Order: sequence, then structure tokens, then C-alpha cells
Amino acid sequence: MSESGVVPGSRPHRLTQDPLLARRDFLRLLAALSGGLALSTGAVAAGVFRRGSTGHATKRIASSLGPGESVTFSYPGPDNPAIAVGLADGTPVAFSSVCPHLGCAVLWKKESERLECPCHNGAFDARSGRVLAGPPPRPLARIRLEHRDDGIYATGVPQ
Repeated sequence: MSESGVVPGSRPHRLTQDPLLARRDFLRLLAALSGGLALSTGAVAAGVFRRGSTGHATKRIASSLGPGESVTFSYPGPDNPAIAVGLADGTPVAFSSVCPHLGCAVLWKKESERLECPCHNGAFDARSGRVLAGPPPRPLARIRLEHRDDGIYATGVPQ
């Protein structure tokens, strides 16, 4: 044992005494961290860590939805806020009500017949969810709706 209390030949001794081996140990650590980062990035890209369900559940969201009316609900899970709107021609549409810019709430504006994010003046087309104005980088996530005799149902999230 040396004066510092480190056993000669042990890893702590090599790290403090032999710069060539210390570099090798550093490169091993760097390779292990890089591999872990690559694996975790691949897992995120593959959707391993998705929140909520897969979107295949069916949920009744309203008994009816007239032109210009809107209703808020959660879909596919309780932590996924959404909004459904009755278009002027009577067609119901639904989207995630989370703005893809910074996650603010998207609201229905009947006067302008569009969905708007008040945080940074983002605006979305009510029929397609595409961006009309502001900084949002992509359209709103769409939710499939089905009109049945007893109401309007959310039936899935297109992938």
C-alpha cells in the first residue's frame, strides 16, 4: 500500500499514476456512455417511452356537436387534452389541444372559425389542423371521430 492508501496495481492507482492506462480507461468509459446514449435515443425514436395508451380505445365525447360548437375531452388517456369542433358544414373534427410549439392550450375561436394558441399567436385550420400562423412547427395531432346513433366517439389517433 502506498502513502495515499491506494494499493499499487489497482484501478484507482492506475488512474492516478499511469496516464496511458488512464486514457484507455477514459476511452472505455466514453465508449460505454456513447453506446448507452445511442441505445436510449433509438428507444425513444421507436416509441418505447410513449405516454398514455396507443389510441385504440373508443370514448364517447358528446351526444351531438352542432356547427360552431366545441367540446373538450381527454383522449387517448387522461393526460392527453383534446378538443372537438363542429365545422360549419356539420362535420365534427377533433385534435389534441396541446400546441406543438410550447405545449399551451389550443382554444376554439368561433368568430374566426379556427383553433388558436393564445401564448404566441399560433393558429390552426379547424378542418385539417395545419398551421395557419405563428411559431408552431407542425400541425395539431388529429383524433379520429365516429358519429353513431347515441353520440360522437373518439376512435383512434392516426399514426
